Amino acid sequence: MQLAAIDGNIVVVYAVAIFGLAHWVSRGRARTSTDYFLASRSLPWWAIGASLIAANISAEQIVGMSGSGYAIGLAIASYEWMAALTLVIVGKWFLPIFLKNRIDTMPQFLERRYGARLRTLMAVFWLALYVFVNLTSILWLGSIAVNRVAGVDQDLALVALGLFALCYQLAGGLRAVALTDIVQVSLLVLGGLLVSGITLARIGEGAGIAAGFAALVARAPEHFHMILGPDDPHYKELPGLSVLLGGMWIANLSYWGCNQYIVQRALAAKSLAEAQKGVIFAAYLKLLMPLVIVLPGIAAVVLAPDLPHADQAYPAMLRLLPPGLVGLVFAALIAAVVASTASKINSIATIFTLDIYAKLGAAKDERRLVVVGRLAACAAILLAILSARPLLGSFDQAFQYIQEYTGFFTPGIVVIFLLGLFWPRATEAGALAAAAGSFVLSIALKALWPSLPFLDRMGLVFLLALAAAVAISLRRPTPHAGSRIDTRVDYRTSPAFNLGALGVIAILTALYAVWW
Repeated sequence: MQLAAIDGNIVVVYAVAIFGLAHWVSRGRARTSTDYFLASRSLPWWAIGASLIAANISAEQIVGMSGSGYAIGLAIASYEWMAALTLVIVGKWFLPIFLKNRIDTMPQFLERRYGARLRTLMAVFWLALYVFVNLTSILWLGSIAVNRVAGVDQDLALVALGLFALCYQLAGGLRAVALTDIVQVSLLVLGGLLVSGITLARIGEGAGIAAGFAALVARAPEHFHMILGPDDPHYKELPGLSVLLGGMWIANLSYWGCNQYIVQRALAAKSLAEAQKGVIFAAYLKLLMPLVIVLPGIAAVVLAPDLPHADQAYPAMLRLLPPGLVGLVFAALIAAVVASTASKINSIATIFTLDIYAKLGAAKDERRLVVVGRLAACAAILLAILSARPLLGSFDQAFQYIQEYTGFFTPGIVVIFLLGLFWPRATEAGALAAAAGSFVLSIALKALWPSLPFLDRMGLVFLLALAAAVAISLRRPTPHAGSRIDTRVDYRTSPAFNLGALGVIAILTALYAVWW
């Protein structure tokens, strides 16, 4: 697929506009580390909500989840819809503690709660994970998507995406990222809805989008079940009720509640109330996402039933768009990659600077911290570009591999944070046992019980790691005075938050009731 001249011009206009906007919103602002890494703690709710989604949705989600929609159906939307409820939980119970204690990074929280050893260990772990797994995968899979959609050389796309994301956030840090993400998300949602609308209109054969959706349900009814049975060929990927009651909660709590490059947006809020409004906004955007990234894949079941690979579904649907709209949707795809990449870069720089560099030797002045943050950002993107092909080039299922790899550590991370937030008797020894046990138990269960679904394994490892952490904490107690986290917070939320949360729950209940 080649872009027409008008499509190429639209992409160029997007790139120039977003680069100019990023530098305009951040002009003269990044004088201190708080300015650069936390946007001066001044982000409004709309920037927080949009930035949470922009950081989350990238090319691998758009192309990969459309492919899963083609192969599995609507059940894959549980990853999006359950995340909406997770955001409500994070806003209600996690953020009050983080913001009351003026937390800058997740490793800093672990140091104040457990001790310096855990901060250093997890900072190094997250840096390695973000650079060599997350950032590398976003760029690699993003370059594949750009290559398949527009025919651009993959290596050129890899370098261009990485450097553009670096340059547009380098001067302004998190402010440049967050305040431009409202544009990125608007473009992403608009582009995705255009693809869905046009494909449904094509299926409806002139009768309209609603008729097209009804025809799609009638012609592919097996693709409209949220809970898969044990006899379904994709049960191992989405194991029935475990999606609602088991391991997916572990993955979601880790991602949305303990993940620096996600939580950092809320940490930069003007206030707790503003942060909570932001996560509710993000929750409603997550409810919308299956229309943007799953429905085109299901539509391809009818419009392109003989695709050799499921992940060709989204590019196949783009071929139905007229010139001009192709450029708009392609710009949305690039926006998703660039926004996620920029978010990762900024969080890598934040952890390296505040949790590694700032702890070495004497106190550092603010100007030096900002400079080191920018140098760390440059180094991270260079490492990711250079290591992308060697690390991921040989994997046909790169995204699945990444999910599996990070899932070895996810249960232990959730145990550490849940106990640190809500159980005063948790100790550093117990937390370290959970971290080590999560990895060892995951490897052992994968080897000894290979048929166990991935999400079920995460749930089981979480329970075992939790039991180990509690047992060791009780056996080797330390005075609670060792914790410097004040957990005496008021969990009451505003009427607006409560109403928004009830709305999320009501919509989810209706969705699962209709498509069970």
